[in-house]
Amino acid sequence: MKKVAFYTLGCKLNYAETSTISRMFEQKGYQKVGFEEHPDIFIINTCSVTENADKKCKKIVREARKISPAGFVAIIGCYAQLKPQEIASIPGVDAVLGAAEKFRLIELLDGFAARQEAQVFASEIKEARDFNHAFSMHDRTRTFLKVQDGCNYGCAFCTIPLARGKSRSDTIANILDAAREIGQTEVKEVVLTGVNIGDFGIQNGKRKESFLDLIMALDQVEGIARFRISSIEPNLLTNEAIQFVAESRHFVPHFHIPLQSGSNTLLRKMGRRYLRELYEDRVYRIKSLMPHCCIGADVIVGFPGETEELFLETYEFLKELPLSYLHVFTYSERANTRAAEMDEAVPMKIRNKRSKMLRILSEKKRRAFYEENLGKTFQVLFEEDVDAGQMHGFTENYIRVRAKYDPLLINEIKEVSLSEINEKGLADVLEPETSLLSHG
Repeated sequence: MKKVAFYTLGCKLNYAETSTISRMFEQKGYQKVGFEEHPDIFIINTCSVTENADKKCKKIVREARKISPAGFVAIIGCYAQLKPQEIASIPGVDAVLGAAEKFRLIELLDGFAARQEAQVFASEIKEARDFNHAFSMHDRTRTFLKVQDGCNYGCAFCTIPLARGKSRSDTIANILDAAREIGQTEVKEVVLTGVNIGDFGIQNGKRKESFLDLIMALDQVEGIARFRISSIEPNLLTNEAIQFVAESRHFVPHFHIPLQSGSNTLLRKMGRRYLRELYEDRVYRIKSLMPHCCIGADVIVGFPGETEELFLETYEFLKELPLSYLHVFTYSERANTRAAEMDEAVPMKIRNKRSKMLRILSEKKRRAFYEENLGKTFQVLFEEDVDAGQMHGFTENYIRVRAKYDPLLINEIKEVSLSEINEKGLADVLEPETSLLSHG
């Protein structure tokens, strides 16, 4: 029995796909092991959102070769689709598989026997037309369920359409089947994931269903306590979807809505499909219906042409919005994107300075959001995350909490009262025996 190990870089979608591919190996009789357990085969699922992700891939290949010098190393994922020949030239790489081939790697690599030169299976991205369903199953607490793939937007800074192809989705019927399967396990929370999940519903190039149809159907699935929506574009987050989440049985009050810039000048230059006024409207609409809702945002700093004035416009916009946290990305040039050819590049020193400013702002916003919720009662899903006699979990509105360790609480949803913010910036709860009640 050959041993296979997996390593995943990047987004939740990659984790869902890695988990599904690992189950394919197990069904074929392979033994899944840890990366350090001298596997015969390494599968590295890559990301290419930033230059740093590319460097990480190369480092992981080197580590794999140290652990199992004779091991077979296969690279899949976004980096593999974008730069297959570059990866094939990395010492130690035996195979590279693109977006249309990665779910067929057991068939294509036929026994995983190394050759003198790396094998490359990476067709043009237009060949990635099929939707391959996926969900993660390695965490009994939470599952990432893939509902959509690809993107039709083509933002100036983004390589994802080049790495994953056109927008396409699973059917609601298939997703409900997967959700019911997950509902038969110990999993309590399902996170819907994809490249552009608000664009859900395109099958074989035609729109047949909608995101609202999907979440309304999932809300009726029994056996899953929580559904959480991952990142969704502001122009695709409709008023109807917001209203539905506010009134739903199982969808939690948490949205992650990419902004990228608070300057309309830069939003237009980036090729985004909204202006700051629409974004602001979405945030305040959510808060009017769900005052306790957690709202996160993606922001890019240092995009070409971002002057000090335009950056401060973004900073002030974010400062005034009732957001709960920020994911801050320092712009990096990516090959074959429009932004890479633009003038007015921002010096890296200034990019880093602005990034630091927004990360500090994010911490202030997160703390303010936590403080707003002190003394209130929430439902916490406790995880198998134990450190120094303390355990952790998340409220429905994405506040990370700490409580005294109790093995009976692991993977349980309990009602808690948030008492204070501790030295690590987490919310403490009252002692379990006095504050935690069964949630059914």
